[in-house]
Amino acid sequence: MSKFITLLMLLCCFLCQSQAADRIIFSYDNAGNQIQRLLCINCATTSKMSKKITALEEEDLQKFSSQDVISYYPNPVKEELYLQWELIDENYVSSIKVFSLNGQVLQSISNLNKKNNQNVAFQSYPTGMYFVQLQYKNGDEKTIKIVKK
Repeated sequence: MSKFITLLMLLCCFLCQSQAADRIIFSYDNAGNQIQRLLCINCATTSKMSKKITALEEEDLQKFSSQDVISYYPNPVKEELYLQWELIDENYVSSIKVFSLNGQVLQSISNLNKKNNQNVAFQSYPTGMYFVQLQYKNGDEKTIKIVKK
């Protein structure tokens, strides 16, 4: 009986190790919504090549719309979110707040007058979705949905 249990345990270990190469690959749209889920069984490597960023270029930045003046990168984010905006008619971003899905303010950044960019740290937050709210000097607000990997 003990030989049977030992054999069964070895078989379970072998099956667990053989499935370690299985991967689920997710794709996201610009808003951070999952658009594709691909199951790759016994994958040695993923065929998806990631772009190595040496310098931030205009095409890397995501915008709300083509005429908007706020850009952000990357989404989904791992460690830091880079925000950039244009100063138009003295209407600048006065503060940035990071919210959890339940509405709790996790981070608040103020005194941004005369700046046109800001890095927001995400490395201490768990995986999930967050909202980044930008408040302008004139009272307008814009909110970005960010996915943290």
